[in-house]
Amino acid sequence: MPSPSPILQAAYKTPYGPKYHYQPQFAGITSKTLFRYGVTSGAFGGVALFAVIFFASGIPRVQDDILKRFPGFAKLYDRSVPASDSPF
Repeated sequence: MPSPSPILQAAYKTPYGPKYHYQPQFAGITSKTLFRYGVTSGAFGGVALFAVIFFASGIPRVQDDILKRFPGFAKLYDRSVPASDSPF
């Protein structure tokens, strides 16, 4: 029985097999992997930013410089004393 040659084996490609195609990559990182890591790191960064602002919201400098610039938050951090409560 003659051994099959590599040329004849490569000539036939079954339609039921996997469809391989070239996927561009740089140092083993594909665009799909980069997008997935970007979304994950963006989510973690958003949660970290929320936590920092939440814990630092009691600091007056953070209230004046950051939180009062957003519409709706200025009323939450307004600590004006009414004239009736003023001791002077």
